Amino acid sequence: MCDDFTLEADLKAEKVALSRRKFGMMGGAAVVSAGVAPSVLAKGGMALKESMVEVPTPAGICDAFFVHPAKGKHPGIIFWPDIGGLREAKMQMARRLAAQGYAVLAVNQYYRGAKAPVLASFAEWRTPEGQAKLKPLIATVTPEGVSLDSKVFVAWLDRNAAVDRKRGIGSEGYCMGGPFTVRTAAANPGRVRAAASFHGGGLVGDKPDSPSKLLAKTKASYLFAIAKNDDARAPKDKDALKEAAAKAGRPAEIEVYAGDHGWTVPDSPVYNKAEADRAFARLLALYKKL
Repeated sequence: MCDDFTLEADLKAEKVALSRRKFGMMGGAAVVSAGVAPSVLAKGGMALKESMVEVPTPAGICDAFFVHPAKGKHPGIIFWPDIGGLREAKMQMARRLAAQGYAVLAVNQYYRGAKAPVLASFAEWRTPEGQAKLKPLIATVTPEGVSLDSKVFVAWLDRNAAVDRKRGIGSEGYCMGGPFTVRTAAANPGRVRAAASFHGGGLVGDKPDSPSKLLAKTKASYLFAIAKNDDARAPKDKDALKEAAAKAGRPAEIEVYAGDHGWTVPDSPVYNKAEADRAFARLLALYKKL
């Protein structure tokens, strides 16, 4: 649903200045360089360590952004970006989460075709140039590939000294990354204990590998944060998710938020700070289960 609503949202928000959403809500973090960045001081004073890392997979080398508190061991998180891919906005979101005590691996889902960033901002997706860059890369991301990649990412986190293996792993995804969180939980039922989808598309379907039908294969608790315009287009999806979660015996918080598709992402034209903050608070509540 990412491409269904973005143009409409952009037109509604075209008068919103970029400076208004320069990630001020997460201030205090340095911009990461191409290599290993020094420790950065997160908002609230917690020192973080961050770097771009390379994760070998059967399909190639996945470049990813890894950020975590400078000291101690912490629950690992797999962060699946939206259709715009891994970029500065996603790194800022990962830093914000890491400052709460998590080791966050924000991956480049397009690594089979290009290194991140492919686009500098979410808004570029609606330009001819942005679509020309992304469409071939989107085709390289398959359900099977996501499931296989998730196993590699879980194993990578478990080998890292900053990750507490006694705690479960969490997974969160945005837009096209929303269903990837369920696939991650299904592919790694012994490790992934919490998964959150924010304005995720394609969660409900008739195919056997539809995310809603995979819930029974998982041992995770869920947060499905649904955009109001996604709900308007497919109002029965939230009910199907509730039914699937109940049938699978999986705890699931399912709510329609007062924000349009993309409302949680700082560089989205429809970014809604109040609702994004509320969704972040629910994410932190979910991750307490790890």
